[in-house]
Amino acid sequence: MFLIRRLLFLLVLLYLPACKSTQPISTEGPRSLTPVMRVPEWAKNAVIYELNTRQFSKEGTLAKAAEALPRIKELGVDIIWLMPIYPIAEAQKKCNPAETTPCLGSPYAAYDFKAINPQLGTKADFRAFVQKAHALGLKVILDFVPDHTGWESKWMKEKPSYFVKINGKFTVPIDPSSKQPTDWTDVAMLDYNNPALRRAIIDAHVYWVREFDVDGFREDVAGFIPNDFWAELRVALDRIKPVFMLSEWGDIPEHLTSCFQANYGWKFHVLIKDIAKGKKNANDLMTYLAEFKSKFPTQGYQMHFTQNHDENTWNGTERESFGEAMNTFSALVFTFDGMPLIYNGQEATLDKRLSFFHKDEIDWTGPSRVAFYQKLTQLKHTNQALWNGEAGGAVQRLTTTDDAKVMAFAREKNNQRVLAVFNLSAEAKNITLQAGKFAGTYNNVMTGEDQRITGNPVFNLKPWEFILLSR
Repeated sequence: MFLIRRLLFLLVLLYLPACKSTQPISTEGPRSLTPVMRVPEWAKNAVIYELNTRQFSKEGTLAKAAEALPRIKELGVDIIWLMPIYPIAEAQKKCNPAETTPCLGSPYAAYDFKAINPQLGTKADFRAFVQKAHALGLKVILDFVPDHTGWESKWMKEKPSYFVKINGKFTVPIDPSSKQPTDWTDVAMLDYNNPALRRAIIDAHVYWVREFDVDGFREDVAGFIPNDFWAELRVALDRIKPVFMLSEWGDIPEHLTSCFQANYGWKFHVLIKDIAKGKKNANDLMTYLAEFKSKFPTQGYQMHFTQNHDENTWNGTERESFGEAMNTFSALVFTFDGMPLIYNGQEATLDKRLSFFHKDEIDWTGPSRVAFYQKLTQLKHTNQALWNGEAGGAVQRLTTTDDAKVMAFAREKNNQRVLAVFNLSAEAKNITLQAGKFAGTYNNVMTGEDQRITGNPVFNLKPWEFILLSR
């Protein structure tokens, strides 16, 4: 049976770019969808929600988080991404010396990939979480950490051959691009030159799909893993059911043909922060999009965000990054090319950096943005122009009298259309738009009123004001 599976895998590789993750980005045109990749139908217009179980509630448990699933569903979310739920290794655990609360360590320093952190609950709690999510029509993807485990993890004790060793000693992860050690001192690097390790990682993924019916995975630092492994994993998962796979990486096009539906829009995120700070302008958005389209496969897309756990903890809150333009860039994330992410707490205007290694509960009493997000999620679901990847329409730039400050574009698919106008500056703008073939009557998404767009309409835009029109 092993030989048969291996032969099938080798046949699959004939269709795949079997390259290491350290290979330079290809400049070739878009590639076709890998024949073995079963794409979930439910991902085509999905919105993803990142849930940090530890910080989500006072209890910090899966059971308590499950109570919030109906509320999250009402927000308009489709996919729940759970941060790692595995037990955390105690050895060399990272802590923040400035914190006075007990150190809990990083959820990315796993002890056992087939167990549940007892601080979060039990396997029964997780099964109940997934079942409740599915009953509500939500999907659940699990954060997986394929590059490393914590020190003195179960595998380090029982399977030391699974790990990279330098001069006979375990090592922290090595960046494949720089060849330099990372500063991730609480974890040890796994060895993908060992076939047994690859089988064990695949087995751990299969375990969560078969035993708990999870719907996919977000793969941490996916660029540290050889791309031919992702192809092998995809074959194994597709034997069970179509799953959604998210690569936590932004510059390896081959990820979107070997395994993943989506990767991280890191460059987009950095760009919109620079626009908010006046370092870049609206024209740079089209430069970014053209570069992505020229290098990446047509069927893949990027996940876009204004916040996630890394950004929030290490780089700043949404307000720190975008100031008064928070809603403007959130709306851009939802309407530009890609899949939008909501980080838990954004619907309550999360305005603090959550601790990574210690308990630090989300403050849910902040100003509500639920109605704002509901309008965006409804637009995403109902207007096919905004659907993900090839299911949606292309971004078509519309000319204005100030293209450096104003981003105007239309997207259209199967006679459905969205016209968007964003003032991406802190100055009021009076501009004329060349609507051309996109003239017509629309519904204003934020006000609910009908709005007639002529061939050359004039817009008086307040600082950071945006207008979303749907038809």
